[in-house]
Amino acid sequence: MDVKTYRASSIQAALELIRRDLGPDAAVLHTRQLRGGPLRWITGVRRFEVDASARVHVPSRMNDDDSAAYPPETGDDVRGALPAADEQDYRSRYRDEATGQVADLQSLVELLSQKRPVPSGRELPEALFHLFTDLIDAEVSEDLARELIDRVRGVDELDDLMLLKARITRMVEEEIQVTGPLQLTPGTRRVVALVGPTGVGKTTTIAKLAANYRLREKRRVGLITVDTYRIAAVDQLRTYADIIDLPMEVVSTPREMREAVARLSNMDLILMDTAGRSPRDEVQIQELKSMLAEGQADEVHLVLSSVSGAVGLTKTAERFAETGTTSLVLTKLDEATGLGNLLPLLRNCHLPLSYLTNGQNVPDDIEPADKKRLARMVLGMEVGRKGS
Repeated sequence: MDVKTYRASSIQAALELIRRDLGPDAAVLHTRQLRGGPLRWITGVRRFEVDASARVHVPSRMNDDDSAAYPPETGDDVRGALPAADEQDYRSRYRDEATGQVADLQSLVELLSQKRPVPSGRELPEALFHLFTDLIDAEVSEDLARELIDRVRGVDELDDLMLLKARITRMVEEEIQVTGPLQLTPGTRRVVALVGPTGVGKTTTIAKLAANYRLREKRRVGLITVDTYRIAAVDQLRTYADIIDLPMEVVSTPREMREAVARLSNMDLILMDTAGRSPRDEVQIQELKSMLAEGQADEVHLVLSSVSGAVGLTKTAERFAETGTTSLVLTKLDEATGLGNLLPLLRNCHLPLSYLTNGQNVPDDIEPADKKRLARMVLGMEVGRKGS
């Protein structure tokens, strides 16, 4: 059977295609409106399908009055004009197509049922809706904002915005671990290394810690730098060492690291500044790990910038875990437009926070991590203040 199928946005357009292709004597065998795939009811796009043949002998439907030329859209046809075998094939083809459409629709319904709608003013009490938008403004991801909102929906006081904020703050606070400042024991040397990617503020953080423990805590502090890759990195740290009056060692090999630590054995605190390493470079990560092992670091603080993206922060923490990281330092809080991006990191990296930095001033712009304050900052309820 010589049957061709034509698809168009209207019956009239399909008939025009048939007239041009098969001629004015072609017979229309079947018409139907397509669903346009599983998304047709969302997009609203209509499509029609028309089967026609120039060889099947039925009264022509290609007259000048197109409005009466085609069968109704209910799908009536001229199957009686076809041979029995062809009619059976015709029915089987359309039964298969209908079955496929039903399967597509079922799959779409299952997919949509798994997607949780974004809360809106019509679905949430006003206080919860305002809280949701505040979280988004603080750069908390939409999924995490929904989760937090769901966790407080069970409380009775849904109209009290301040109470809801307090509850969410406590939830986030419970997920944050802190270690407090470095603990030094008299008569015992403590070796603390700072590691992390390039440009996160390791050297400036080292200077802040050194100044605080030397000038305020009156401790004996020594510096070691392994950052011989970055231009002027050694000069930058040496400038700080000269101002604070601290001994400083520059090393580039594991052997030099052992010797430098031995020369500073009478110090209470040795602070080790390392070169920035790419978390994607396995060779650099392993070199850093070997250097830290030779320096016998007691603590390895991973320094990350709070202006980085949530995914990048989490992946970087995972890669630097190979170096034996023991705690986390977050820098540049004063430069971030929002700190909601820190929430996935605080949840997933399992490192306790030691310090937060919020500026370039040495030694002022650094503070021991406080979980309550950080929770409020992450949720956009408090901004980083300088000189704290």
